[in-house]
Amino acid sequence: MSKWRVFWVPKTATTVPAGQSELAGWADLAAREESVGIRPGDPIFLAPDYRVDELLSLYTTSSPFQRYEAETKRNYTTDDCLFFNFLWKRGKIWTQAVESDVDDYQYWRQESLDNPVRIGSDKWVRELAALMSLYKWAMKPENAFVPRNPISTHQVMGRYGQIIEVPDVRSKDVKGSNVHWLTPRTFRLWVDVGLRGCGADGLRAPGWVGRLEDRNVAFARLLYSSGLRRLEGASLMTFEVPKLRLEGGRYYSGRLAAKVTRSKKARTYYVAAGVVGDIESYVDSSRAEVIRKAQAKGRYDDVRDMRLVTKVTHGPKPIVHWVDRDGVMGRVALTHALAEERMTWYTEGPAGPEPLWLWLSETGLPFQPHSWENVFTSANKRCRVVLDPEPKQGLDPHRVRAPYATPHSCRHSFALYMLVILHYLMDQRLGLTPEERRDYRLLYGDPWRMVQDLLGHASIETTRERYLAPVADLQLRSLLATAPIRQGEQLEEQDMDDVFARLAREAEGIQDIDAKMQVRTGEAA
Repeated sequence: MSKWRVFWVPKTATTVPAGQSELAGWADLAAREESVGIRPGDPIFLAPDYRVDELLSLYTTSSPFQRYEAETKRNYTTDDCLFFNFLWKRGKIWTQAVESDVDDYQYWRQESLDNPVRIGSDKWVRELAALMSLYKWAMKPENAFVPRNPISTHQVMGRYGQIIEVPDVRSKDVKGSNVHWLTPRTFRLWVDVGLRGCGADGLRAPGWVGRLEDRNVAFARLLYSSGLRRLEGASLMTFEVPKLRLEGGRYYSGRLAAKVTRSKKARTYYVAAGVVGDIESYVDSSRAEVIRKAQAKGRYDDVRDMRLVTKVTHGPKPIVHWVDRDGVMGRVALTHALAEERMTWYTEGPAGPEPLWLWLSETGLPFQPHSWENVFTSANKRCRVVLDPEPKQGLDPHRVRAPYATPHSCRHSFALYMLVILHYLMDQRLGLTPEERRDYRLLYGDPWRMVQDLLGHASIETTRERYLAPVADLQLRSLLATAPIRQGEQLEEQDMDDVFARLAREAEGIQDIDAKMQVRTGEAA
């Protein structure tokens, strides 16, 4: 069956191949799109009958939709298409939807036994938000594209006393996040097998060809080490990554721009020295190579929205100065630049323009933030093939042979790791008495508050209830009592493996290496 599809306006200049008579007269497509307000990176909805929906194009070029982050745009268009397909089976288009259609759609998505891939409450809330955005726009008096909103709503009082409208069909059992964790040794196994191409014996598999392996490893370790969200880590510029110093240090600090964070507030992030080294190695090797190849093939000549950065000022509020291909000069505060704008920034290198966007694709162009999901999915598949080729039923899914990870689970795992380490420092390394611990907490905050700050959460309840719920009720003090202390009290990752293994046994959702796999990896070491 034909389905609704979404096509994205390319950000690079398009050319009409010679001899393609079907495309004759369309060489000025970019100018036509620009004349009606369609910008590079905008979505175009195509109906199953191959008709471009003009009203949806008006919606995607409207101010409400344009204000969304790129990831939100992609999620909302995908969710809208699913509802449009449901309506199409009923012989309807989206402007003909009524309340019963939305009710039936929710039942199909969440409860119908005929649906082999039902969704949970969290996913439904996101899909509902996508539909609310569309129909709220379509109901505006200046639009009036639908006779009434098919999503029934009621008014409630918001957190700050304002009156807001919420859908009647919103799920009431939303957990807010699909949370799971990887212990440090499990994450190391996932990286080695999924991204580095190792086998269960710890050796490189014959014939392994890692496409931008150093890039993928550096990014995954960055998220696990710093707790950055996917968009936050994916949107870094080369000059925003801290540099290794001669005097060393275990952790280095960097600054996140406000516009790439979920809270829209700038914050400091911390990353392990080894990860900074991984990033520097990637910049000097495969990143430099893909840039050389792109320059040789003239790919940067086709980047029509290129902005050449001429200067970045220093100080508490850095300003980025740029000039575009038409000679127009502009400037923007670094912290106010959106991810889409950052992807247009280039610098003049020895052999021509080079992207300032840290993570590049094989073509030498900025790697889209949402594309990291494909990297993690491929790594998860390889872990299953290598470590668990014949999965057995009945095994505890959190005592794993084949670990699985997502960009956000790296953030969850960072939160768990830092909570345990901070408790370790306070309980073991500092040897504080209850009174001294109270004084320390008054001065610097307890470990929960510290983890909240590292994650950039506005509320400590989010940190406790969503990210660290499985260990919120555990007695970390008693768990840490068995943690080994090596000579000189040097804290190493291996020192904490027993602690995390015990946490995995006593709490739901924490992935740790299966006992048999532990023996195998020990032999390989």
